[in-house]
Amino acid sequence: MGMLPLILHWFFIEWYSGKKSSSALFQHITALLECTAAALITLLVNEPVGYLHIRSCGVEKLSDWYTMLYNPSPDYVNTVHCTQEAVYPLYTIVFIYYAFCLVLMMLLRPLLIKKIACGLGKSDRFKSIYAALYFFPILTVIQAVGGGLLYYAFPYIILVLSLITLAVYMSASEIETFKDLLVRKKRLVVLFSHWLVHAYGIISISRMDKLERDLPLLALVPGPTLFYLLTAKFTDPSRIRLEEGSGH
Repeated sequence: MGMLPLILHWFFIEWYSGKKSSSALFQHITALLECTAAALITLLVNEPVGYLHIRSCGVEKLSDWYTMLYNPSPDYVNTVHCTQEAVYPLYTIVFIYYAFCLVLMMLLRPLLIKKIACGLGKSDRFKSIYAALYFFPILTVIQAVGGGLLYYAFPYIILVLSLITLAVYMSASEIETFKDLLVRKKRLVVLFSHWLVHAYGIISISRMDKLERDLPLLALVPGPTLFYLLTAKFTDPSRIRLEEGSGH
C-alpha cells in the first residue's frame, strides 16, 4: 500500500504527459521524492519518534486486522468494547503516509509543473494531480476495508500487476526491439520502475531468509522484458495479417 501511490503517480504522469512532453521525467522524479519524503516523515513521527523504524505489534492471524469484529453485543451491560488496533501501527500508519503524500504533492507538484511542463496544454498540465485526488480516497477505502487481506496477498498482487502494466506500456509505446527501448530516456525510467516493483514482489515472497538460495531469484526480474522483446516481432497483429494476406 505504500508503493501504490508512487506507481499510480507514475502511471498517470505517463498517461497525461504525451509523447512530445519533456516534463514527464522530472515529474517522475518529483513523485519519487514526494513519496520517499512522506515515507521518511511517517516513520519519524511514529513510535519511537525520531527513528527510522517502528515498534509494532505482531500479526498472528487475519482477524487481528479487524478488531471491531471482536466487540461484544451492545445488549450486554458493563462490557468493554475492544476497538483498539491489534496490529498497531501497521493499519493506521498507511493513512498517515497517504496524508503526507497528499500534502507534499499539493505543495511541490504544482510549482514544478508550472515551470517545466511547457510541452503540455494548460488544461492537461494538472491532470496527473487531479487523478491523485481521486485515487488517494480510493486507496484509503481499500486499506480500511481490505488491509488484512492485502497484508498477506500483496507480494503476488505486485508481481501480477507489474507484469500486466509492463506488457500494456510496451505494447502502447510500440516497443518491439532493444533499439526502440533505448531511443528515449523516459522509456528506460518506466522500465526500471517496473523492474524495481517486480524485484520488491520477489523479495516479499522469498523474504531473503537464505541469501544463497533467494538472491539468484532477482535474476528473473528482467525476464519478462527480454521475453517480450524477443517474441514481439512474431506476435505483431499487423504483421500476422500481412502474412495471411500474402498467403492468399
